Amino acid sequence: MDTSELGAKLAQLHPQSFGWALASCHGDQAQAEDVLQSAYLKVLDGRARFGGEATFKTWLFGVIRNGAREERRRHLLCRAGLLRYEPALPPNTNPEKELAQKEYYNGIRAALQKLSSRQQEVLHLVFYQELTIAEAAFIMKVSLGSARTHYERGKRQLRKHLNSNER
Repeated sequence: MDTSELGAKLAQLHPQSFGWALASCHGDQAQAEDVLQSAYLKVLDGRARFGGEATFKTWLFGVIRNGAREERRRHLLCRAGLLRYEPALPPNTNPEKELAQKEYYNGIRAALQKLSSRQQEVLHLVFYQELTIAEAAFIMKVSLGSARTHYERGKRQLRKHLNSNER
Protein backbone atom coordinates (compact mmCIF):
# COMPACT_ATOMS: atom_id res chain seq x y z
CA MET A 1 0.00 0.00 0.00
CA ASP A 2 1.53 3.33 -1.02
CA THR A 3 1.74 6.46 1.14
CA SER A 4 -1.11 8.31 -0.57
CA GLU A 5 -3.44 5.33 -0.13
CA LEU A 6 -2.42 5.03 3.54
CA GLY A 7 -2.98 8.76 4.02
CA ALA A 8 -6.46 8.52 2.53
CA LYS A 9 -7.39 5.58 4.80
CA LEU A 10 -6.02 7.39 7.85
CA ALA A 11 -7.98 10.54 6.96
CA GLN A 12 -11.17 8.53 6.50
CA LEU A 13 -10.77 6.86 9.92
CA HIS A 14 -9.48 9.94 11.76
CA PRO A 15 -12.62 10.78 13.81
CA GLN A 16 -12.96 7.19 15.00
CA SER A 17 -9.21 6.88 15.55
CA PHE A 18 -9.17 9.99 17.70
CA GLY A 19 -12.09 8.66 19.74
CA TRP A 20 -10.19 5.43 20.35
CA ALA A 21 -6.98 7.31 21.19
CA LEU A 22 -8.93 9.46 23.65
CA ALA A 23 -10.40 6.37 25.30
CA SER A 24 -7.00 4.67 25.37
CA CYS A 25 -5.55 7.75 27.08
CA HIS A 26 -8.33 7.88 29.70
CA GLY A 27 -9.80 11.12 28.34
CA ASP A 28 -6.55 13.10 28.24
CA GLN A 29 -6.96 15.05 24.98
CA ALA A 30 -3.36 16.25 24.70
CA GLN A 31 -2.00 12.76 25.30
CA ALA A 32 -4.50 11.30 22.81
CA GLU A 33 -3.36 13.78 20.16
CA ASP A 34 0.28 12.81 20.78
CA VAL A 35 -0.49 9.09 20.67
CA LEU A 36 -2.50 9.43 17.47
CA GLN A 37 0.18 11.50 15.77
CA SER A 38 2.79 8.95 16.77
CA ALA A 39 0.62 6.11 15.42
CA TYR A 40 0.16 7.93 12.11
CA LEU A 41 3.92 8.46 11.83
CA LYS A 42 4.57 4.78 12.51
CA VAL A 43 2.11 3.81 9.78
CA LEU A 44 3.36 6.32 7.22
CA ASP A 45 7.09 5.70 7.73
CA GLY A 46 6.69 1.91 7.71
CA ARG A 47 7.49 1.10 11.35
CA ALA A 48 3.96 -0.32 11.60
CA ARG A 49 2.94 -2.37 8.57
CA PHE A 50 -0.51 -3.58 7.67
CA GLY A 51 -0.29 -7.29 6.95
CA GLY A 52 -3.91 -7.97 6.07
CA GLU A 53 -4.61 -10.33 8.99
CA ALA A 54 -7.49 -8.07 10.08
CA THR A 55 -9.33 -5.08 8.65
CA PHE A 56 -7.29 -1.90 8.30
CA LYS A 57 -9.37 -0.21 11.01
CA THR A 58 -8.84 -3.07 13.47
CA TRP A 59 -5.11 -3.11 12.78
CA LEU A 60 -4.85 0.70 13.14
CA PHE A 61 -6.68 0.61 16.47
CA GLY A 62 -4.13 -1.95 17.66
CA VAL A 63 -1.29 0.41 16.67
CA ILE A 64 -3.01 3.24 18.58
CA ARG A 65 -3.57 1.03 21.64
CA ASN A 66 0.08 0.00 21.69
CA GLY A 67 1.12 3.65 21.37
CA ALA A 68 -1.06 4.59 24.33
CA ARG A 69 0.52 1.82 26.39
CA GLU A 70 4.00 3.06 25.44
CA GLU A 71 2.98 6.56 26.49
CA ARG A 72 1.70 5.31 29.87
CA ARG A 73 4.95 3.41 30.46
CA ARG A 74 6.95 6.51 29.55
CA HIS A 75 4.86 8.57 31.97
CA LEU A 76 5.35 6.00 34.77
CA LEU A 77 9.11 6.00 34.20
CA CYS A 78 9.07 9.78 34.41
CA ARG A 79 7.13 9.70 37.69
CA ALA A 80 9.62 7.19 39.05
CA GLY A 81 12.44 9.58 38.15
CA LEU A 82 13.90 7.25 35.53
CA LEU A 83 13.01 9.44 32.56
CA ARG A 84 12.50 13.16 32.00
CA TYR A 85 9.15 13.86 30.42
CA GLU A 86 7.19 17.07 30.06
CA PRO A 87 3.64 16.49 28.76
CA ALA A 88 2.16 19.15 26.50
CA LEU A 89 -0.44 21.39 28.13
CA PRO A 90 -3.95 21.09 26.68
CA PRO A 91 -5.17 24.07 24.66
CA ASN A 92 -7.49 26.58 26.30
CA THR A 93 -11.13 25.62 25.88
CA ASN A 94 -14.43 27.35 26.43
CA PRO A 95 -15.10 26.88 30.20
CA GLU A 96 -18.90 26.93 29.80
CA LYS A 97 -18.82 24.30 27.07
CA GLU A 98 -16.39 22.18 29.06
CA LEU A 99 -18.61 22.37 32.17
CA ALA A 100 -21.72 21.36 30.21
CA GLN A 101 -19.88 18.39 28.70
CA LYS A 102 -18.57 17.31 32.09
CA GLU A 103 -22.03 17.43 33.64
CA TYR A 104 -23.55 15.45 30.80
CA TYR A 105 -20.97 12.68 30.82
CA ASN A 106 -20.14 12.65 34.53
CA GLY A 107 -22.49 9.81 35.42
CA ILE A 108 -21.40 7.65 32.51
CA ARG A 109 -17.72 8.29 33.11
CA ALA A 110 -18.04 7.52 36.80
CA ALA A 111 -19.80 4.26 36.02
CA LEU A 112 -17.25 3.32 33.36
CA GLN A 113 -14.35 4.03 35.69
CA LYS A 114 -15.70 1.47 38.12
CA LEU A 115 -15.22 -1.24 35.48
CA SER A 116 -11.99 -3.13 34.94
CA SER A 117 -9.69 -1.77 32.24
CA ARG A 118 -10.44 -4.75 29.97
CA GLN A 119 -14.19 -4.19 30.34
CA GLN A 120 -13.75 -0.50 29.56
CA GLU A 121 -11.69 -1.27 26.47
CA VAL A 122 -14.04 -3.85 24.98
CA LEU A 123 -17.13 -1.72 25.63
CA HIS A 124 -15.50 1.31 24.01
CA LEU A 125 -14.42 -0.66 20.96
CA VAL A 126 -17.80 -2.31 20.47
CA PHE A 127 -20.10 0.63 21.30
CA TYR A 128 -18.17 3.72 20.25
CA GLN A 129 -16.00 2.32 17.49
CA GLU A 130 -18.66 -0.07 16.18
CA LEU A 131 -16.30 -3.04 16.03
CA THR A 132 -17.26 -6.64 16.54
CA ILE A 133 -16.22 -8.46 19.68
CA ALA A 134 -13.83 -10.51 17.53
CA GLU A 135 -12.17 -7.33 16.23
CA ALA A 136 -11.97 -5.96 19.78
CA ALA A 137 -10.33 -9.22 20.90
CA PHE A 138 -7.74 -8.85 18.14
CA ILE A 139 -6.94 -5.28 19.17
CA MET A 140 -6.79 -6.18 22.87
CA LYS A 141 -4.68 -9.26 22.13
CA VAL A 142 -6.99 -11.58 24.07
CA SER A 143 -8.97 -14.62 23.00
CA LEU A 144 -12.46 -14.20 21.61
CA GLY A 145 -13.91 -15.98 24.64
CA SER A 146 -12.10 -13.65 27.02
CA ALA A 147 -13.33 -10.60 25.09
CA ARG A 148 -16.90 -11.91 25.19
CA THR A 149 -16.64 -12.47 28.94
CA HIS A 150 -15.29 -8.94 29.53
CA TYR A 151 -18.00 -7.54 27.27
CA GLU A 152 -20.88 -9.28 29.04
CA ARG A 153 -19.56 -8.58 32.53
CA GLY A 154 -18.83 -4.98 31.59
CA LYS A 155 -22.36 -4.41 30.30
CA ARG A 156 -23.84 -5.99 33.42
CA GLN A 157 -21.66 -3.93 35.77
CA LEU A 158 -22.24 -0.71 33.81
CA ARG A 159 -26.01 -1.23 33.95
CA LYS A 160 -25.79 -1.87 37.69
CA HIS A 161 -23.72 1.28 38.33
CA LEU A 162 -25.92 3.49 36.14
CA ASN A 163 -29.09 2.21 37.83
CA SER A 164 -27.64 2.88 41.28
CA ASN A 165 -26.67 6.45 40.23
CA GLU A 166 -30.24 7.20 39.09
CA ARG A 167 -31.69 6.51 42.52
